[in-house]
Amino acid sequence: MSSRPQPPAQASRTVAGLAEASRADRSRTARQREIQRNRLLAGGGVLAVLVLLVWGCSSIGGDDDSTTTATKDGDGTSQPSKDEVEEATSKGLAPETETAQWVDPQSSGQPWSTSVVGQLTFRGNPTRSYYGLGPVPKDPKVLWRYPESGGMCGQSAVGGQAKSWCGTGWTGEPAVFEDGDETWVSFGAYDKNIHFLDGTDGSELIGNFDMGDIIKGSVTRDPDGFPLLYSGSRADFHIIATDRPDGQPADLWSMSADDVSPVNGWNNDWDSSPLIIDDYLFEGGENGQWYIVKLNRGKGADGLVTVDPQLVFNAPGWDEQLTADLAGSGSRVKDTGIENSLAISGNTVYFANSGGLVQGWDISKLKEDPTSVKRVFRFWTGDDTDASIVIDEEGMLYVASERERGSTMDRSDEVGQLMKLDPSKPDDPLVWSIKDPAEPQAHGDCEESSCYGIWGTPAISDGVIYAGTNHGRFFGADMETGEILWEKDLPGPTWQSPVVVDETLIMGDCSGVLHAYDVSEPKEDPPERWTVELEGCIESTPAVFKGKIYVGARGGAFYAIGDA
Repeated sequence: MSSRPQPPAQASRTVAGLAEASRADRSRTARQREIQRNRLLAGGGVLAVLVLLVWGCSSIGGDDDSTTTATKDGDGTSQPSKDEVEEATSKGLAPETETAQWVDPQSSGQPWSTSVVGQLTFRGNPTRSYYGLGPVPKDPKVLWRYPESGGMCGQSAVGGQAKSWCGTGWTGEPAVFEDGDETWVSFGAYDKNIHFLDGTDGSELIGNFDMGDIIKGSVTRDPDGFPLLYSGSRADFHIIATDRPDGQPADLWSMSADDVSPVNGWNNDWDSSPLIIDDYLFEGGENGQWYIVKLNRGKGADGLVTVDPQLVFNAPGWDEQLTADLAGSGSRVKDTGIENSLAISGNTVYFANSGGLVQGWDISKLKEDPTSVKRVFRFWTGDDTDASIVIDEEGMLYVASERERGSTMDRSDEVGQLMKLDPSKPDDPLVWSIKDPAEPQAHGDCEESSCYGIWGTPAISDGVIYAGTNHGRFFGADMETGEILWEKDLPGPTWQSPVVVDETLIMGDCSGVLHAYDVSEPKEDPPERWTVELEGCIESTPAVFKGKIYVGARGGAFYAIGDA
């Protein structure tokens, strides 16, 4: 049986002391920047080795090749050498490291887990910046289709009216990982089930898990090797065990959007793909709340995996200022649900909501005192921000937003739809912005098909940020300056999040075509390498893993694509 979480005493606690918290976060971020500068000076690049400075000493152990020596950071925590980072990354594992922070900012772009090889969560790691493990196929074909015929479809209400949904949609990225000799592919679909397939031939490894309603988000596989999968749907959030001897997934725990109060979200959906770090789970809900759960994972006397989850923190993702800013939006005043996946860098959790509120919460003292979690960063985009925040090695935030709410469009047009934010400058964080459309349009709420802005999560790689818009505008821009380097027109809406692996940029369009571009010259307009046609609009994000690409589409099916 599944259990329900108990709200902590601080659930009704209001957010206070923002100015003081911002100053503290500024100081902490400045210190992180100083450490990063020392890294660059010591090794000559982002991945350079760190040198432990000892008073009166000028070298470590007399090793002539410092790039092969593991060192300690300025706070005494162990850091991997450049060679160790490259070796681990090439194998699809995160390098072994010890850090006083929840997430080392330098892990941006690297695999998440030191234990499990694979793409384990939406965008691969806590900074939402890892896109898979190559090689990328050179002349791919559809290797298998699931199901072999027909489609995965289900009925779910929209505005009180039943609607048929088929295949997989936004965000829909599968978890692909190795377990022994098998490659598992796990994903949620619009038939209301989570599927567990063999990556080699698409056969079912274990039975399906019925989530009770359609699944729009991306599942997360436990990064520490426990046979656990974490996912929400339009019903509840679940922790699922995959090690039962009967070959059926087991529901170990669930959480409903109604289990905490107050709620102020658009609905009870769970689109956010959770993160699991040091036995804590971080998740956001469309009820407007965000959560931290202590999992207490273990093994029972029978050797099967167990959990004993305790909700240690939750808080509203909105505030009185946002409510006031959205007051002219009519029913949208309640549109403050969290649809993007939480991102973590250093000791800060970042996310945004459907009201456009971007925020960062300090979790540095979480383990000692959950009541110490507090907001330290706030920025308003002016409109629905469903795309997940992407964080680079310097701790900079890349935020993509929509342009659809007429009553707040002045703010939306002021800050743009793709922006780079510096959280160390909370009073003026906007570094650059890109507008979509490039020229102002008349105000007024739009129909979904005519809205502008970005639904998919951008990708960052080799100094370039890639993004696709609702109406098919697909572009690359300079991460440092925001200058648009090139643009392409694809059949929209382009809601898929672009993927970059092995100097190949992968992006799907709504005519069902998956495109691959050559980005070996990252600042140049990339030529197309290949295309593969699938059935239906491609809204889901693909996972690249060892020569194959796994992705679903709205035509009803899920695919493995690779060289014949």
